[in-house]
Amino acid sequence: KQVEAMKRVLESLNLNIVEMVDENATLDGGDVLFTGREFFVGLSRRTNQRGAEILADTFKDYAVSTVPVHDSLHLKSFCSMAGPNLIAIGSSEAAQKALKTMQQMSDHRYDKLTVPDDAAANCIYLNIPSKGHVLLHRAPEEYPESAKVFEKLKDHMLIPIAITELEKVDGSLTCCSVFINKASEL
Repeated sequence: KQVEAMKRVLESLNLNIVEMVDENATLDGGDVLFTGREFFVGLSRRTNQRGAEILADTFKDYAVSTVPVHDSLHLKSFCSMAGPNLIAIGSSEAAQKALKTMQQMSDHRYDKLTVPDDAAANCIYLNIPSKGHVLLHRAPEEYPESAKVFEKLKDHMLIPIAITELEKVDGSLTCCSVFINKASEL
């Protein structure tokens, strides 16, 4: 019922909705990484090539590259955007292999922030006009070594969040959040 609930919310905000009608296409938000310049789509148990093709057809102004995802639920299980040009990436072999693929597929060179724990690489970057660079990241009590890496981001307002209970049901920061850039009349 997640799709129906999100559709109702997006409709109530008068946002444009594009629905995938191809029954063979699968595309999970946890596999879609938008960098601000391009999309990387993880091919996983929940996202297939046809889903990536539909995303590319929908966002024709952006490059869409696919990245095989092995040994993880999603692409964002081990990477996400930590700043305007900064990819947070886990240190596992699978994460580093995916990063190498992303680097080969892109004409742009992103900075990278490598954290010891793959799950901690799932963070949320926000550029808030009154606050500047804001990063929601996993709490030090959950991933102390990764939290130390985030603390090196001196130009970011860091907000640690503990989600151990959500993690037990495959939840993470990005999949439990939907951010909409909408005018303040809401």
